Amino acid sequence: MKVLMLNGSVRKNGNTNAALLEIAKVLKEQGIDSEIFEIKEPVRDCIGCGGCTEEGCRFTDDNVNEFIKKAKEADGFVFGTPVYYAHPSGRILSFLDRAFYSGGSAFRFKPAAAVACARRAGTTASFDVMNKYFGISNMITVGSTYWNVIHGRTPGEALFDAEGVQTMHNLANNMAWILKCIDAANEKNIPLPNLELGTRTNFIR
Repeated sequence: MKVLMLNGSVRKNGNTNAALLEIAKVLKEQGIDSEIFEIKEPVRDCIGCGGCTEEGCRFTDDNVNEFIKKAKEADGFVFGTPVYYAHPSGRILSFLDRAFYSGGSAFRFKPAAAVACARRAGTTASFDVMNKYFGISNMITVGSTYWNVIHGRTPGEALFDAEGVQTMHNLANNMAWILKCIDAANEKNIPLPNLELGTRTNFIR
């Protein structure tokens, strides 16, 4: 089993990455592999052009499609973001808009967690925004013993947030447990839920 983690920060060795590494450490102890994926700059926004292909997005000048390819093989996900103006980074939102819009089936019925890192405030608002992707994509949202947040400003400072580090560890253990439950269900040939698709109600105003 493998968890694909996305670093939404431009700082590859910043506090968001430190939080993901803490999660990766506990996953490894649970016998689960992980990979931290870095976003290639620049990232264009989704423009709703409807030109999605079997590979993902029609635009190939960044690494969204590379992520979708890895997502198809992944068993679970962690999406980490720094907090800017009480909101996730613009780069991760643009990236996820396109990844989920053009490669949504790669995420369906898989567990996912969002992690937000801030100097002080705005974490819960950012956490809420990130969780929206899971709720609309038939995913299993993984929580912890507190909101999945950690605090720090300068690189490495987040590791001094003892409660935040504990939250990352418990999140990783919860993710591992859910993955093992899914694996056990597969061994018992328990089918995935049936989805009713295609119906959209458009109200006339």
